[in-house]
Amino acid sequence: MTKPDLNLLITLNVLLAEGSVARAAQRLGLSPSAMSRALARLRKTTGDPLLVRAGRALVPTPRALELREQVSQLVQEATSVLRPAAKLDLAQLMRTFTLRTSDGFVENFGGALLTRIHQQAPNVQLRFMQKLNKDSALLRDGMVDLETGVVGLAASPELRTRALFRDRFMGVVRVGHPLCGEEITPVSYAAQGHIVVSRRQGHKGPIDEALQLLGIERNIVASVDGISTALALVRETDCVATVPERHTQNLRRGMYSFPLPLTLPTITVSMLWHPRMDADPAHCWLRQCVLEVVVAPSEPQIAHED
Repeated sequence: MTKPDLNLLITLNVLLAEGSVARAAQRLGLSPSAMSRALARLRKTTGDPLLVRAGRALVPTPRALELREQVSQLVQEATSVLRPAAKLDLAQLMRTFTLRTSDGFVENFGGALLTRIHQQAPNVQLRFMQKLNKDSALLRDGMVDLETGVVGLAASPELRTRALFRDRFMGVVRVGHPLCGEEITPVSYAAQGHIVVSRRQGHKGPIDEALQLLGIERNIVASVDGISTALALVRETDCVATVPERHTQNLRRGMYSFPLPLTLPTITVSMLWHPRMDADPAHCWLRQCVLEVVVAPSEPQIAHED
């Protein structure tokens, strides 16, 4: 047989264990004639009689004795594979999860997430990796378990996503900056020296587009590739940075933040993972931990997105 019927393994296992066609049939819920036909197929498949009559009983052949333990082990392993996953024991879970996170996520949520993880699963380790682009290859290849960020057009359509929270942009300056306590207009905002967070030189984002509609252009004095760097420069200068509000709550402590004098769309921060991890109990638990840490108790959860 080029494609053996693997169901015959279960039949053979029961026959070798019972040593009786009638008892094997009863155990499998088959008629004696159906079991006899199955034994005939097994004999043809293996090229061995397997069970031969000795008086009124059936006795195994040397080949059957050779197969008995091996077949029993195979059936047990197959049954284990097809059985639903065992209940997750967080106290015994030993695993390292790699999280590729957008700028500011670790600084704002990493501590609370690490505390939550270790309270429930002390043997689990987290590895945080900075998200430098929106390429989905690391999720697809299994190098990363979970990502956070704004879902862009470059994200693979096969990925699973779950919206975490909505965010908006805020202006940030050092305490004592001339803008502190003043009415901020589009003109006064744009006239400041701006530290721009962008990995693409000359990139124009929604802030520049909104100002352009008013006939205004920002005074950009520096461009950096991370929020932390931008805020460090703002602390020491009279420059202004524009950053996501929720993502930078911890990073903006001790600084003066203000709503932008512009109408801008909010952004939705999500977590992303590969479909092969969808039903994994440990990964489901990790996703729930992230969700509970980032969503404020008073904030309604965003509807599920796939």
